[in-house]
Amino acid sequence: MAIVALFFLFSGIYTDYLWFDAIDYIPVFSGVLLTEIVLFLIGALLMVGIVGGNMLLAFRTRPMFGPAMFGGGSGADRYRMAIDPHRKLIFIVGMAMIGLFAGSSLAGQWPTWMQFVNGEPFGKTDEQFKMDISFFTFELPFIEMVLNFLFTAVIIATILAAITHYLYGGFRLQSPGVHASRAARVHLSVLVGVFVLLKAVAYWFDRFALVFSERGFVNGASYTDINAVLPAKTILAIIALICAVLFFAGVFRPGGMLPGVSLGLLVLSAVLIGGVYPLLVEQFQVKPNQQGKEAAFIGRNITATRDAYKIGDAEITPYTAEVDPSKVQVNGDASVAGVRLLDPALVSATYEQTQRIRGFYAFSDQLDVDRYPDSTGKLVDHIIGVRELTGPPQGQNNWINRHLVYTHGYGIVTAPGNKVDSGGLPDYDAKNMPVTGPLASSTALKESRIYFGEHESNQQYAIAGGNPSRPQELDYPETGGTGQANTTYTGAGGVPVGSFVNRLFYAAKYGEVNILLSGDINDNSKILYERNPRQRIQKVAPFLTLDSNPYPAIVDGRVTWIVDAYTTSNAYPYSQSESLGEMTRDLSTDRSRVIAQQPQDKINYIRNSVKATVDAYDGTVTLYGWDANDPILKTWSKAFPGVIRPAAEMSQDLRAHVRYPEDLFKVQRYTLSRYHITDAAAFYSGQDFWNVPNDPSQGDRNIKQPPYYLTTTMPGGQPTFSLTTTFVPREGPNLAAFMAVDSTAGPNYGKLRVLRMPSNTPIPGPGQAQNSFQSRFAGELNLLGVGASAVRYGNLLTLPYAGGLVYIEPVYIQVAAGGGQEPYPILQRVLVSFGSKIGVDRTLEGALAQVFGGEQQTQTDENVQQENKPTENNQAATALSTAISEAEKAYDDAQKALQTDPPNWVEYGKAQQRLDDALEKLKTAGAQPVPSAGPTATPSATPSATPTVTPTGSPAPSPTGG
Repeated sequence: MAIVALFFLFSGIYTDYLWFDAIDYIPVFSGVLLTEIVLFLIGALLMVGIVGGNMLLAFRTRPMFGPAMFGGGSGADRYRMAIDPHRKLIFIVGMAMIGLFAGSSLAGQWPTWMQFVNGEPFGKTDEQFKMDISFFTFELPFIEMVLNFLFTAVIIATILAAITHYLYGGFRLQSPGVHASRAARVHLSVLVGVFVLLKAVAYWFDRFALVFSERGFVNGASYTDINAVLPAKTILAIIALICAVLFFAGVFRPGGMLPGVSLGLLVLSAVLIGGVYPLLVEQFQVKPNQQGKEAAFIGRNITATRDAYKIGDAEITPYTAEVDPSKVQVNGDASVAGVRLLDPALVSATYEQTQRIRGFYAFSDQLDVDRYPDSTGKLVDHIIGVRELTGPPQGQNNWINRHLVYTHGYGIVTAPGNKVDSGGLPDYDAKNMPVTGPLASSTALKESRIYFGEHESNQQYAIAGGNPSRPQELDYPETGGTGQANTTYTGAGGVPVGSFVNRLFYAAKYGEVNILLSGDINDNSKILYERNPRQRIQKVAPFLTLDSNPYPAIVDGRVTWIVDAYTTSNAYPYSQSESLGEMTRDLSTDRSRVIAQQPQDKINYIRNSVKATVDAYDGTVTLYGWDANDPILKTWSKAFPGVIRPAAEMSQDLRAHVRYPEDLFKVQRYTLSRYHITDAAAFYSGQDFWNVPNDPSQGDRNIKQPPYYLTTTMPGGQPTFSLTTTFVPREGPNLAAFMAVDSTAGPNYGKLRVLRMPSNTPIPGPGQAQNSFQSRFAGELNLLGVGASAVRYGNLLTLPYAGGLVYIEPVYIQVAAGGGQEPYPILQRVLVSFGSKIGVDRTLEGALAQVFGGEQQTQTDENVQQENKPTENNQAATALSTAISEAEKAYDDAQKALQTDPPNWVEYGKAQQRLDDALEKLKTAGAQPVPSAGPTATPSATPSATPTVTPTGSPAPSPTGG
């Protein structure tokens, strides 16, 4: 049984070695493994030496005449008689278990050890002790680890030594009092003295840990900590040292008086000096005057937090936002004309239904945003999706198909984010299988097979390669036929499994005998596993925290996953500690299966230190050091030389697709919502704290609005690919601030700019803008969503524009083309709001013209005109009735066109054009149209179960799907 267990243990280690060797990261594997082995041995031997040595000492110093030296028997006799014949076996097994647990515990602390021995200075000192921050980040955690280990060892040794003395007559618990031999008394006095001595050392180093205190108004040493706890810890350290000396003195002086006095003194001083005194100071000095007492320490926290989260250089500018569109000049401000309209979360279903090709392919449930040049060389925001494999079709899901045939996805699909085709579908510039389109040509895409991706199917291994003369891996379905094009993997990645030994160990690893027996596996075969880009990088660099959302890009002709990685710590003095999971949680993490939720672990320091890439074809992992000044990255680079490459080695094509990381931005906006205030008194009052607004598409659900990647123009700047967000006050729905960060690699990369709204002019917040859209155009949007279809609101974008702020929101109709296809959204309207004036149109240009061109009139003005002109009002009523009838007829005709098999897209397009014309007539008639007959659908963020409305305008190609 032991041999079998050792075999499986070795198979795990050996296959890990093969994996790291295949991707050329042996230094990480060997460095971590050797460190764990050394720490395991040190921990096991030290624990066994301390505990076992004291047990042996207790046994060897047992009374010469045995238990009878105190007279009479005791309850311990029967235990001793039962144990004594097997004492050696019990001792060996017990020490083995203690050594195993102690060694495993210490081995798990390898990051603490490696940071301690390789720690690089920060070049900054803390405010209280004037010591370099590296002491608190690298050295203090190691000291605490050692003290905890020694405390555990001494406590266990004391308990087991006392038991041994008791069993072999060293002392008796009989009245009157405790009867102990001199050897037992001396032995236990020394052990307790060592414990108290360790406590003195712990008290001393606890003084430095006060910089992480949570006692005060904010994290970090507070007034009570510095003026009460700090001197108390110093006094307690001295008292504990004196008590340790008294315990050691008990070795030479018989009796229990000195140990008893020492123990009483230590406990009493710990309660009075360490507990009661700080409590009195906090209650009677600090709380009645907290703002004044804590001001200096709040200031320390503000400075440290802004530095630790890298928000100290955020540029906060007062922004006198104009709210009246008639008072601004929009001529020449073209920054909004090309704004991204496609919502990457909504159009995923559209990509799925129009570009999936077969049912065993899928796109991520939230697509990604990147930028590529158009035909003129201008950078345009693009929505990017990768066609990944889900697995074999039902009925063919056997081992061969699952692991040897259906091995990879195929193709990248892209569309400009600022336009759609005539039917409201994405205007793809890279699509189909094989990949075609202008973008595929301009980027010289030469490898579009996806062996490594985000889909859950990549949790399984694939065995690729095999026989090049008889390829069996499905590449893509043949065009216009029922066959398939096959391929054979030729990439450098993967572990060779041609040899019997490798096949044997991988068969053991996965519990799959087919790996050992299959005739389709030969000398050219390679096993590919750990195929999720995020998990792959995490295994290569376990010392990094990874961004939750990898994104694909075409880099140097290949599909490449780009993942941002962070160095984090919870040991930065005075910085505010928060949960990483809570700071990064928003709508995107709650609704997406591929965007990982960060752990709830607390941090108080973060840097985007590494840009990592994974080749989607061969799985090559490359780590580039992005923040060369980060001392934690320097520390890990020193621990693993050569693993982190300099950023200068990044190709220009890769640099063009680097973007500011989303999770870091979320952490920074969470922190800036309070720490934009730098005055301690104002921070204490909290009157100007902000909140990240809830996503308006979620109604009353308390889910934060995610930040958005889009090209925007800050005042006085040029259009730049940015990551943006908004803030609202803690109390109230109005807009408090707008923030953007430059996301393009260059001199301004990472520059945080915040536009603070005026406090005397209410600027509508995202929730208010959403309410205005829904109330103003409810009728028209309801008519678009008649029947079983549903209105879907896209991402509500906020941008600086023409001296104010403009809200832009795309509106989709969730549709299905019949034939059992799942519903998917098609862009039908664009909503625009500036101040209190809003517009709606099929195009962004039309909606902007309504807001800034003066065409739009308020409903109130129209009502006044109708009241003053009864004749015209009657004519308008007639026109309104006619327009509603035409709209209903057009809708019915569109439904009939969809119900044919296949759908009649030509007739459908004509019907939709008539529906648009009817809507325009309804606007002219001055109505908010709702059909008088037939069902209507209330606008909702939740898709209908069976929508039936499809693209408007010219006929769209029939989508294909599974």
